[in-house]
Amino acid sequence: MRAVDQVIADRLASGVPLVGQISHYIIAAGGKRLRPALLLMVSGALGYAQAHRFSLAAVVEFIHTATLLHDDVVDDSTLRRGRPTANETFGNPASVLVGDFLYSRAFQMMVEVGQMRIMEILAEATNIISEGEVLQLMNMHDASLSAEGYLLVIRSKTAKLFEASARLAAVLAGSSAEVEQACATYGQALGTAFQIIDDVLDYDGDPAELGKNLGDDLREGKATLPLIIAMQQGTPEQAAIVRHAIENGSADRLEQIVTIVRETGALLAARDAAAAEAQRAMTALTQLPTNDYSACLLQLAAQLLERRA
Repeated sequence: MRAVDQVIADRLASGVPLVGQISHYIIAAGGKRLRPALLLMVSGALGYAQAHRFSLAAVVEFIHTATLLHDDVVDDSTLRRGRPTANETFGNPASVLVGDFLYSRAFQMMVEVGQMRIMEILAEATNIISEGEVLQLMNMHDASLSAEGYLLVIRSKTAKLFEASARLAAVLAGSSAEVEQACATYGQALGTAFQIIDDVLDYDGDPAELGKNLGDDLREGKATLPLIIAMQQGTPEQAAIVRHAIENGSADRLEQIVTIVRETGALLAARDAAAAEAQRAMTALTQLPTNDYSACLLQLAAQLLERRA
């Protein structure tokens, strides 16, 4: 990861000072670096140790960072990882344009690897992520969204880059089609579980640990899995309260909605859905060699369910 951070620092260089300032601002904010770490761990599990893994790990982090910049503008977010968002600090136009810079720099870097399959995977991933963003925008304030519709959004918007990160490592390692697919399945399942838990923590987390405001999804009118399940399993009165909050993008009754989500068993049911995805990820790992790296991938999937931030 230190080598990846060095690549990131080197490739953020720009003759336009504001580009570097905003890029460094959001990347320096920390974050879990899960996607690049995933690419490195799968590379290790498959025995690939060449330098391209560092540049592609930086590429997926740049793509992820670009989506964060754009997301925060679309959602009008003010807090991320415990500090003001880039759009809150530098304004919306600068955030959008620097996000575009990060996308274009990522594509420059992937071309340097010189493999058409790599470009294919990342081009498809960025396209599907964009579709997921639009789909989520269309679903805003829609209290009738089904669990299947919710999963389609998060598999496009969040899990796709996890899937691509794991698949890229398999391609770099020259793996068989079966192993490549197993890696992709692991990444997709891990990313899906990650987002479900993220949505659970919006109603069951500590704002200080999360680095964001509780109820943000509700204010944005997002029907996430805990809310969808609460409406399905609650009384008509409880469902009406949750539905009204989603349709109006209101967190005025957040405490009451948190109580409803807990009383209806929606948090537990959502965690069970995340656990099923984590198990799917762990099953996919049986196709990979047994070593320290694959053991870490197994541990990552298991511990994901315990995250609090």
